[in-house]
Amino acid sequence: MGGLAAFALRAAPLFFERVKDDIKRPVDPAPHTPNVAGWPTDGLHATWVGHSTVALSIDGFTVLTDPVFSSRIGIRIGPVTLGLKRLVAPAATLDAIPRPDLILLSHAHMDHFDIPTLRRLENRGTMVITAANTSDLLRVNRYSAVHELRWDEAARLGPATIRAIQVNHWGARMRNDVHRSYNGYLIEAGRYRVLFAGDTAYADSFRGVRSSKPIDLAIMPIGAYDPWIRSHCNPEQALAMVNDAGAEFILPVHHRTFELSREPKHEPLERLLAAAGSAGDRVCVRDFGEEFHT
Repeated sequence: MGGLAAFALRAAPLFFERVKDDIKRPVDPAPHTPNVAGWPTDGLHATWVGHSTVALSIDGFTVLTDPVFSSRIGIRIGPVTLGLKRLVAPAATLDAIPRPDLILLSHAHMDHFDIPTLRRLENRGTMVITAANTSDLLRVNRYSAVHELRWDEAARLGPATIRAIQVNHWGARMRNDVHRSYNGYLIEAGRYRVLFAGDTAYADSFRGVRSSKPIDLAIMPIGAYDPWIRSHCNPEQALAMVNDAGAEFILPVHHRTFELSREPKHEPLERLLAAAGSAGDRVCVRDFGEEFHT
């Protein structure tokens, strides 16, 4: 028997024991329920739905980042999904969020590119921007438009210009589809600039989005760094990249939603606030469903 097969047999009892315990574990409700449908059509508004899913409204132009509303992420086999179960439910249901004008997809990893959620969001009034070599995962004819962007490419959609920026991650969804790319994004609409970093380890490329006009809001990942520091930044690095970009407020994501790593679930936010020090009010959203308005 090959080494891999032998290891799988030895590990199988532990794996299935964890799966059994996971099935029994309840998903905690989100502590806050945002009123996305009640947001005004002027100004910048945002809420953390969970993981890397943020609902945004920029002067009435609505954006949903990396939408994941499923209770479990992973490989879907018929009606069953083999993978990680949420720790906390989405702060809002899909029905409570108005149809987005734009869906932003950073890369094809299953905790960012959730096929069941994207099927539910299919709408001829919704546009999608995604990374290069990932649109084959979508039913593109069911959206109004689907655009793949490579680093430094931009698309004008309605009142917004979206530019793909280089991040430090990887894009393969499975083991062998290493051709898939991965992006962060800069959204510019009217008087506002919003940065969505997707998933990234520390990278100096965020200095390239700094300009004389500050970034109003940076949506930054802060979790899954232990032991994955080569592909996920830690909170101090996230804050450094926010500062490199010239951003005023930070909305931290990619923590406390799925058990992806070893650090305690509350550690990323605690470390981010400690790093921010006396400027802790820059961390504008700290819990599921909290809202940011400006």
